[in-house]
Amino acid sequence: MFDVTFGPGRVSRRDCLRVSGLAVGGLTLADLFRASARASNPTAPPPKSVIMVYLPGGPSHIDMYDLKPDAPAEYRGEFKPVRTNVPGVDICELMPRQAKLAHLFSIVRGLETYGNHDPTELLTGLRGESSGRIGSARRPAFGSVVSKLRDAAGPVPTYVSTSSHKLLTSYDDPEEPAYLGPAHRPFSAIGDVVKDCALLPEISPQKFDDRRKLLAAFDRLPRALEYAGAFAGSDANAARALEMLTSTKVRDALDLERESPRVRDHYGPAGLDLLRARRLVEAGVSVVTVAAKFPVRIAEAFDPGGWDTHAHNFKFLRAKLPIYDQAVAALLTDLDDRKMLERTAVVIWGEFGRQPKVGDVTPDGRGHWGQAGFALLAGGGMRGGQVVGESDSRGEKARHRPIHASQVLATLYATLGIDPGKVTFPDFAGRPQYLLDKPEPIRELFG
Repeated sequence: MFDVTFGPGRVSRRDCLRVSGLAVGGLTLADLFRASARASNPTAPPPKSVIMVYLPGGPSHIDMYDLKPDAPAEYRGEFKPVRTNVPGVDICELMPRQAKLAHLFSIVRGLETYGNHDPTELLTGLRGESSGRIGSARRPAFGSVVSKLRDAAGPVPTYVSTSSHKLLTSYDDPEEPAYLGPAHRPFSAIGDVVKDCALLPEISPQKFDDRRKLLAAFDRLPRALEYAGAFAGSDANAARALEMLTSTKVRDALDLERESPRVRDHYGPAGLDLLRARRLVEAGVSVVTVAAKFPVRIAEAFDPGGWDTHAHNFKFLRAKLPIYDQAVAALLTDLDDRKMLERTAVVIWGEFGRQPKVGDVTPDGRGHWGQAGFALLAGGGMRGGQVVGESDSRGEKARHRPIHASQVLATLYATLGIDPGKVTFPDFAGRPQYLLDKPEPIRELFG
C-alpha cells in the first residue's frame, strides 16, 4: 500500500488505480492537485535542491560525530574516534567511509533542540507541543515553503517524501503545509508507486486520449456545477495530473531497477531510500525528505531501524553504524561523481542527541538529550571539511554558542536563494508570518 498526500487525506491503491484509468467520477488525481492552482511563474526556479535525511529517534552525537575520548569512561562509551582526511576532524571508528570524505561535509556540533520526540522542529524550526503532537502553533514544513515559492508546473512535484516521518502511527504528520494549504503537502513516494501510478494495462493510448477529451468537454460546463469537486478534471490541475500519468520522469526516478546492480550495492539494502533521493533530485525535485532507518538484530533484540537507543546503545550502534556509513558515503560520492553535489544540499540530523552519561533502560543505554546534538551538512555551495560549533568536555552542552534547528533551516534556505528573514506568508488568521524565528544562516558554511 502506498499513499499520495497532496490533499488532507490519503489515497489508497484502489484510488490510484482509478486515477490510472482516468476515471471521470469519484476521486481522481486531479482532485489532489486542485488546490495547487496558482498563476504560472515565467521565471525558471533556481536549480539547487535539498535532500533532508532525518534519523528518527535521536542519534547519539557522542558516539557518532562528537566523541569525547578524554571524558570519564561513563561518558565516553565504547567507541574510539578515527582521524578523517581533514586534519583535526575525528568521527567514530565505525564510520571509516565517511572519514575518507570529510572534505565534502561539515559537522555542526552543539546543536540545541527542545527535545520533542519527532522532527517537527527540524522541518519547521518551531517546537511541537509535545512528542508526536504539533499543537495549535503551526508552521509549514521546509519542503512546503519551497513548494509554495517555486510551485513548478509539469509532471515533477517540487516536494517529495520517500518515507513516513511519524515515529508512531498515532502521531501527527510533521510534514504538513499548515497555512500554505494542502497543495503543498509532499508527494508521498511510499510503496509500489512505480507500478500503481502507471496507466492501467487495459487503458490504451487511444482510450486514454478519448477520456482526456471527455474531461476537456466537462471543462466547458458552467463553473457553478463544480461545487464539492464534482468535476475534478475541469481546471488546470487536471492537466498536471495527466502530465504525471503520461510522463515517465517520476516513475523512472523511483524505479531502482533502472540503476545498475553495482550502484544499488554501493548504497546497500538499507540505503536505497537515499538512492531514490538522488534519483528524484536528478529528475528535478527541489526537496526530498528521507526518514532513514537501518534495521539490525542483536542477540537481545531486533531494532526496526530507528535511533532511540535507551537500551543496548553500543550493541545496536555497533551493528547499525557500518550500514549507515555505507549509505551516507554512497550518497555523497554518488552526488560528487555526478557533479550534482554543488547544486544539491544534504543535511543529516535527528531530533536530539543521546544522554552523555551512560545508563538508561539498560546499563549500556543512553536517554534523550536535547542540549547537544549534531547535524551533517554537505553540498549546495556550502563549505566542507570543517567542524562548526563545539560541545563541552563531556558532550553535555554547547561550549560557546548553541546552534539551533532554525539556523540549519536558514542555511538550507540560503542554498536555494531564499532569505527567510524577508519572506512572509499570511497565517490562518491573515497575519503575516516569517518562516523562522532565527533566520540567520550558519555563516561559517559560506565563508
